[in-house]
Amino acid sequence: MLNPNLQEIELDKEEFQRYSRHIILPEVGLDGQKRLKAASVLCVGTGGLGSPLLLYLTAAGIGRIGIVDFDLVDSSNLQRQIIHGTSWVGKPKIQSAKDRILQINPYCQVDLYETHLSSENALEILKPYDVIIDGTDNFPTRYLTNDACVLLNKPNVYGSIFRFEGQATVFNYQGGPNYRDLYPEPPPPGMVPSCAEGGVLGVLCGIIGTIQATETIKIIIGAEKTLSGRLLLYNAWDMKFRELKLRANPERPIINKLIDYEQFCGIPQARAVEEQEKAIIPEITVKELKDLFDSATDAFVLIDVRNINEYEIAKIPGSVLVSLADIEDGTGINKIRKLSQNRKVIVHCKSGVRSAKALGILKKKGIVGTNLKGGIIAWSQEVDPDVPQY
Repeated sequence: MLNPNLQEIELDKEEFQRYSRHIILPEVGLDGQKRLKAASVLCVGTGGLGSPLLLYLTAAGIGRIGIVDFDLVDSSNLQRQIIHGTSWVGKPKIQSAKDRILQINPYCQVDLYETHLSSENALEILKPYDVIIDGTDNFPTRYLTNDACVLLNKPNVYGSIFRFEGQATVFNYQGGPNYRDLYPEPPPPGMVPSCAEGGVLGVLCGIIGTIQATETIKIIIGAEKTLSGRLLLYNAWDMKFRELKLRANPERPIINKLIDYEQFCGIPQARAVEEQEKAIIPEITVKELKDLFDSATDAFVLIDVRNINEYEIAKIPGSVLVSLADIEDGTGINKIRKLSQNRKVIVHCKSGVRSAKALGILKKKGIVGTNLKGGIIAWSQEVDPDVPQY
């Protein structure tokens, strides 16, 4: 509760000792600590942002924490998702998070929602909580979380990260702007690379996540100045913070119901186009490629269209690196043209998506090729497990 009856909330002796550094702060005090104990917070996602913010909110004494996530811990998460440990790889993230939360603070009640947040369940899941924290990494869920917060009149503590840059603000709080004031329309699918494709500096997640935790605490204890109406931008590489003013748009569409956010963000349409493109591009399986290598034929060339950093992590022996970026700007076309003389062109990436895109560009330039189905992930899973997955 953001306005609890403080006379009904008690701290025991251990809690006074645990939270003493908070209580002696005039801006927090005993009343503030009681507000934290009475509060309930829902975090959507236990990834790069959810991990640090959950740790600090737990330590701060939030009485009830809900977590929404349906993913499993992967070893590639551990570089930034610090709430999870190696022993939890392959297990549900929300169970890993709960285990860590209760190690830090046994006074915290933890509610788990091992499900995909959707238009069908969002209002029911969000309704019991005072503050909602957006720790997601995709546009459909961000719009869904925002719209559900608007309908339920809940503050939405937002953060996002990519490579070395992050941003944070507070949406839908005390008449302030919401996510649709910052991004009225979603970008076209595929325009904004994911962290899996573009990478992310692990400690960046900690900085943005702890900013979100800070804003959540300030909202609960009633601090006058929050990030509502201000978008905080952070560049870790340059070590610079900037701030932009945000205002509510009086002409924005009225949100009166939840919609199909996959459709709103153009995901089904993009998938349909992708499937159409893939249907006209010939494919080869990793086992068929392995047979070609075993035959010692030189009648084909294998082109890897990932970036050089990915290539250094894992590569298929015998592949030649020509990045998708070089193909898109034209600098890699002639290189492939020379490599493909009198030879079949086989193209691969991490999973088969970027390589299909590259083949579409090459086809327009008169170079016909074959896509490696499943990319290097399938190669690692089905042919050579010594090739790292990332």
